[in-house]
Amino acid sequence: MPETSWSQPITQVAPNMIAVRGYRIEDLMGQVPFSHVVYLVLKGELPTPAQGRIMDALLVSSVDHGATPPSALAARTVASGGAPLTTAVAAGIMTINRHHGGAIEGCMRVLLEGVARQRETALSAAEVARTIVAEARAAGQRLPGYGHRLHTADPRTARLLALVAEEGLAGAYVALAQAIAAAIAEASGKALPLNVDGAIAAVLCELDFPLEMGNGFFAIARTVGLTAHVFDEITSQRPMRPIEPTSGYNGPELRPLERRDP
Repeated sequence: MPETSWSQPITQVAPNMIAVRGYRIEDLMGQVPFSHVVYLVLKGELPTPAQGRIMDALLVSSVDHGATPPSALAARTVASGGAPLTTAVAAGIMTINRHHGGAIEGCMRVLLEGVARQRETALSAAEVARTIVAEARAAGQRLPGYGHRLHTADPRTARLLALVAEEGLAGAYVALAQAIAAAIAEASGKALPLNVDGAIAAVLCELDFPLEMGNGFFAIARTVGLTAHVFDEITSQRPMRPIEPTSGYNGPELRPLERRDP
């Protein structure tokens, strides 16, 4: 007989009651930051203060990257045709795939397999990294999470890795990610630095998230930027305009961030 009922462990709903992973939603509201609730929903437990700080930084790092990525172009194009905000945002999210945001999952796979190889063989991170790079070069494959079309030193990567080290969460996965970057430079004679997708992949491995969730983090973060792009397209641009893959900027100039209490 077919099943007539099934269960899920995420959210309990009853009359006048909503509980996410066992916590009443009204208790979370106003007390637990959204990024920590993302961790809770996906992982099942609230993060430690250190884990929560890193989760917050991880989501901020991918919130937007201007109007040129495929997701922003797709969302703006659909909005330009007259679609409502949610439809246009969904169109943008649908472009998040192997070549846009998808490097997180691919890099997580490389790092998980690489650290497993380290533990099985007692080789150093540098030795395993050289093997990974040599195998990729022999197969004519590009390692996901390295290099960027614009940034030669991605400020998001540097900051995220600095925070992870500061919070004492940098372990074998971060070490291997950095060792692979060094091995690529050694083998090719030119730098192909760890990009933000690769840094996020290393951090998610350190936080013990499954690789199947990797691209979801990018989608969660980028939805905010896509919403802003679609709203701008609907309210500030003319309909059915030709949208070039380059754009100017007319927002605030660079300004200092004043210290904010948690």
